[in-house]
Amino acid sequence: MKVLVTEKLSTAGLERLREKVEVDLRLGLSPAELADAIEDYDGLIVRSATTVDSQVIERGPNLKVIGRAGIGLDNIDVDAATSNGVVVVNAPQSNVLSAAEHTMALLLAQARHIPQAHAALVAGSWARERYQGVELHGKTLGIVGLGRVGALVALRASAFGMRLVAYDPYIAASRATNMGIEMVSSVTEVCAQADFLTIHLPKTKETVGIISKRELNGAKPGIRIVNTARGGLIDEQALVVALQEGRVAGAAVDVFEEEPVTDHPLFGMDGVVVTPHLGASTAEAQDKAGIAIAEQVLLALGGEFVPYAVNVEVGPDIPEVVRNYLRLAERLGRTAVALAGGGIEQLRFEYYGGIAEYDTRALTLSGLKGAFSSVVHEPVSFVNAPLIARERGISVEESKSSQSLDYVSSIEVRAECTDETVSVAGVLVGKRGSERLVRIYGYEVDMAFSPIMLFFRYEDRPGIVGTVGTLLGQAGVNIANMQVARHTEGGEALMGMAVDSPVPDEVLRLITENVQARDTRLIALGD
Repeated sequence: MKVLVTEKLSTAGLERLREKVEVDLRLGLSPAELADAIEDYDGLIVRSATTVDSQVIERGPNLKVIGRAGIGLDNIDVDAATSNGVVVVNAPQSNVLSAAEHTMALLLAQARHIPQAHAALVAGSWARERYQGVELHGKTLGIVGLGRVGALVALRASAFGMRLVAYDPYIAASRATNMGIEMVSSVTEVCAQADFLTIHLPKTKETVGIISKRELNGAKPGIRIVNTARGGLIDEQALVVALQEGRVAGAAVDVFEEEPVTDHPLFGMDGVVVTPHLGASTAEAQDKAGIAIAEQVLLALGGEFVPYAVNVEVGPDIPEVVRNYLRLAERLGRTAVALAGGGIEQLRFEYYGGIAEYDTRALTLSGLKGAFSSVVHEPVSFVNAPLIARERGISVEESKSSQSLDYVSSIEVRAECTDETVSVAGVLVGKRGSERLVRIYGYEVDMAFSPIMLFFRYEDRPGIVGTVGTLLGQAGVNIANMQVARHTEGGEALMGMAVDSPVPDEVLRLITENVQARDTRLIALGD
């Protein structure tokens, strides 16, 4: 078998591949050259610079596996690979230590002005007074995102004697307590308490600009900010203004909205340290990535189980009845977690009626895949979803009952949270098996899943529907459909709706205030 490697891979990774297969290292191929060359290969290994689109994949009749020596898969058309039966693998744990250490390096460099002091000294200036820094000991480190990297940063910062506060709605409170971290309820609250702030989130529609002008305006005066996760999580223009006005004392940035970049308003600002996306740039991380991706590719070529396959679907032995419910389970998992908002201790998957007579483990995996798909850095698959739950201290349970009063078969997902249990239930209806939401927070509904959905709970009283419609209309947001459910007149009610475009945060705030909503949740399911 033959494997094509189009970008630099560690010597250890190449040697591991060459033990089993023929390897061609061809750097710098253009998209057209790659498309022309791929037909001769069984496997392809890339990093971030090579685009593997549907045209490349379809030109590879022998292609069995595509390996990404790293975490992100933005440059690979995973859907096209799946459609063509090509396994996509990555190396999600190869750079976590390097990223955590780079975060600490930037934290210290920013606190002690190390790059600026070095540059001044080699230029002939002995500027001790100008570059007085601050200690980490006794300061509060705010962490937004407690995944693998965030947890490693917390451990290292604790050794410096820092107080730790964090926001991550998908981490169990008990796990945070065991790590010595105080959880808070919002990003704004983290910013208000933190002397230093570090961000460790995936880049999604929900997290882009999560540190915006509002958070910076409400931040503790003199806060220092570090970002080694993804460009765009911080509103860079708002950060520049906050630095200029002195509300933010400093920043250390390794990732940018547009990369590569050699000219930026942050460059040269006092108190700012910048690096060119070096989080994974260590010899050890490169060796780990090279060896890990080589082993994954070899497993895939051998037809064996692949631990880091990101597009692994359940096997062909899954009954067709169960297979029909996979997407429903995935959507219910994502909806339940989005409605819960935070503090999840347990996810419980309950199966009722005819579906309960089958092996439903694949459905539970699909539900977990949906639950974490917009939460973590790496793509979530049936393979790694249980591990992600364990890492976050979230237990997973499954129950079955052949009794189902209202439907032939139904699935209910319960997110057990610190303050309440959030539940959603769904069914398949009609000859085409259309997916429907039939219960939310215990309220009976009948809603199709939509790319963008809005839910809120409020005290039932006249005028609420009109108020919500008016506020959305003024914002240019069209309501595709709407449902209202309640248990008793004048009691708590639920309003759910599908909208045609995202709802701005300010509009959500106005709705919440005007209807005195108990909570408001915007869910982006995608297509």
